[in-house]
Amino acid sequence: MSAARVFVSRLAGCAVFDPAGDKVGRVRDVLVVYRQKEGPRVVGLVVEVPGRRRVFLSIGRVTSIGSGQIITTGLINLRRFEQRGGEVRVIAEVLGREVTLADRSGTATIEDVGIEENSQGEWAVSELFLRRPRTSASPFAKGQTVFAKWTDVSERATGEAQSATQLLATYEDLLPADLANALLDLPEQRMLEVAEELSDERLADVLEEMPESEQVDILNQLDDNRAADVLDQMQPDDAADLIAQLTEERGEALLDLMQPEEAEDVRMLLLYAPDTAGGLMTTEPIIVSADATVAEGLALIRRHELAPALGAAVCVTLPPYEPPTGRFLGMVHFQRMLRYPPNERLGTLLDQKLEPVKASASAAEVARQLASYNLVSVPVVDDNHRLVGVVTIDDVLDYLLPDDWRSHDEDDPVSPADSTGTSSIPVHTANRTAANRSNAGRRTINGTR
Repeated sequence: MSAARVFVSRLAGCAVFDPAGDKVGRVRDVLVVYRQKEGPRVVGLVVEVPGRRRVFLSIGRVTSIGSGQIITTGLINLRRFEQRGGEVRVIAEVLGREVTLADRSGTATIEDVGIEENSQGEWAVSELFLRRPRTSASPFAKGQTVFAKWTDVSERATGEAQSATQLLATYEDLLPADLANALLDLPEQRMLEVAEELSDERLADVLEEMPESEQVDILNQLDDNRAADVLDQMQPDDAADLIAQLTEERGEALLDLMQPEEAEDVRMLLLYAPDTAGGLMTTEPIIVSADATVAEGLALIRRHELAPALGAAVCVTLPPYEPPTGRFLGMVHFQRMLRYPPNERLGTLLDQKLEPVKASASAAEVARQLASYNLVSVPVVDDNHRLVGVVTIDDVLDYLLPDDWRSHDEDDPVSPADSTGTSSIPVHTANRTAANRSNAGRRTINGTR
């Protein structure tokens, strides 16, 4: 194995390959154990494999580190990674910590960690890249940087938390679903600290990808004003699902603090049972008049913030054009719009075969409608045939899949495993102890539903 020093921050996101050159995953962290008189010993890597599952890769299974890639022996244990006592993740827990220099010249923050292989083939922390506190009040000023050995510094407080801002820098390029998965892998307190540092919009996107229990834990950590701002940024159906998990008093308080238009949509969704079309729908489809043109319809579905399923079709109604609308006339699929000139009226292109579902329709009925007609969304109307929303395929899947589908447990039938629960990728059983690891329903609001 290459003996060159490697800095951990440069390993984040690096591709991991087997000897045949096939990619097996990406590095998400480096796992170390502390020692009394020497730098921490590297025991392995946390690798994300397809399906967003994070697994442990023993450092003994790594044959090469360098040139932005890591080569393994090809033997990877696909059991879901679980951090054990004594193990520390460098990116998630060490970067950003404040230390005191042994020469008493002051304090500094760990910005990067260098690891190196010794003559015995053992990888360990060899050097730290530190930044001293800035000495100028200028917002553009940065503190002086300095290199130091691990033995030349001491942590200011045992177990001191890493800067959440520093950790977020390593997650900056992750998609919301991947960031949610990364946060779920953190210790609970660290997850809450990092979530608090996210912007309202970013946190809203992440919450939509999390299980309900973690959503509630994070929202309960926020003050009411911040929580309401985050709920404003969420899709109304996701916000309604989350508020339904809170106490009635907190849910009502947050609804009062939300933007009136957003709160009105959420309150309407809370009237429906969660296993009905009304409970699954979103209240933000694209709604146009019959006189709107193909050019106008295409311009509306071109918006970058629009979810793909919502952009697959536009709904045509009589005025008003906010749910509940005037009488629902029909839908126009974007592929049909592409076949007609820009000035063609959408009222002439309605899909005459597509029937909307009632808000009281069961989730099973909605699923059958989507499957029978190969749709990605279906319109939902009330008893007066007014459009109140649309149900998209992702909402139906989220409802039909098991509650813990995001965890991708090794025994879960949706995980890439054979009948024995073992992946087809060669599996090697490793000792999981820190010491020798490298060797081996909506509720009611104000009484209404």
